[in-house]
Amino acid sequence: MNLQLNDTRPRKLYIDIEVVDSPVVRAIKSRLNLPGRVVEKAEDVYRQVRSASDPIQAGKETLFLTKNRGPFIRSCPGTRAYRCCGYKILHIGTFCSLDCSYCILQSYFHPPVLQYFVNHSDLIDELEVFLSSEKIQRIGTGEFTDSLIWEPWFPLSAELIDRFAHQSHAVLELKTKTTNIQGLKNLPHNQKTIVAWSVNSEYMISGQERHTASLEERVMAAATCERWGYPLAFHFDPLIVYDGCIADYQNVVDRLFSAVSPSRLVWISLGAFRFTPPLKPLIQRRFPDSTIPYGEFIPGKDGKMRYFKPIRIELFRAVVDRIRKWAPEVLIYLCMEDDEVWEKTLGFRPFERAGLSHMLDRRAAQVCKLSPQ
Repeated sequence: MNLQLNDTRPRKLYIDIEVVDSPVVRAIKSRLNLPGRVVEKAEDVYRQVRSASDPIQAGKETLFLTKNRGPFIRSCPGTRAYRCCGYKILHIGTFCSLDCSYCILQSYFHPPVLQYFVNHSDLIDELEVFLSSEKIQRIGTGEFTDSLIWEPWFPLSAELIDRFAHQSHAVLELKTKTTNIQGLKNLPHNQKTIVAWSVNSEYMISGQERHTASLEERVMAAATCERWGYPLAFHFDPLIVYDGCIADYQNVVDRLFSAVSPSRLVWISLGAFRFTPPLKPLIQRRFPDSTIPYGEFIPGKDGKMRYFKPIRIELFRAVVDRIRKWAPEVLIYLCMEDDEVWEKTLGFRPFERAGLSHMLDRRAAQVCKLSPQ
């Protein structure tokens, strides 16, 4: 299979006046072949997006090149109510040009605008400080955006991979729903970069994940990265409840392990669909045929709407059982669940194994050959 780029190019380009002379800006303008409008204030861009009939779609088609005026490295926005993994975020940009009906980013940013931070020298300076620590650390670029949507416009990942390759105590995770892996080929990554895919059933991908790669394309891209020596990860998040979903998700597991080796997998995460109340009307308006907002939900401890706990546990257990048949040793973890769900799904509570962060650090050290001093 020839893997095609997922190149969802913006229609409009705005440039912060403070970065208009940036070499990154010049490179992106050249690749996009868009003139770009220089603005003095971000609000000038946001106002244009808000005035559109569909501000979310307008935000996906509008690229704003600007500076990150806050920290590039942040802690994952977890909650005390559920087990968090201690993940760090490398904040390269915001929002996403892909279009998944359930995406929390639609209601997370106000307004949602595709922003790319071009002050890369500041990013690298901050990353150097981060990498100077001698403890095991996990960081990724795919929390507030898709890690690889930017590659056709500006291939930052190669520089990041090189930085991580020259140290031995931290791993970079690139999480995507695309096949934009061409820039990762022939890089001396030293197994310190994990290439990860968010996966779902074909039924969900075809109906709820516009502009993303198909399941088959994601699997083939993962198999290709494995041949290039990269460690891999998969994220079943969000798992969506619908008629036939258990069999569908078990088939996804079978498809993954028919193409990749369990020994190259660092971890697999499972997370059930959860959302803040403002997301529901956005899904109803933008995806009127979607049944996702009409599941059996109750407010969780963090204020997000969640499936009833027995429903989540049943789905988690079915997926875990199928994974275990293929890969008994791979680390499976739950995203934002409490100890009861862990116990009933995986048979233990994280504190019994020194905590979730410790479990993930240990697995990263094992597969990615970390050796902190």
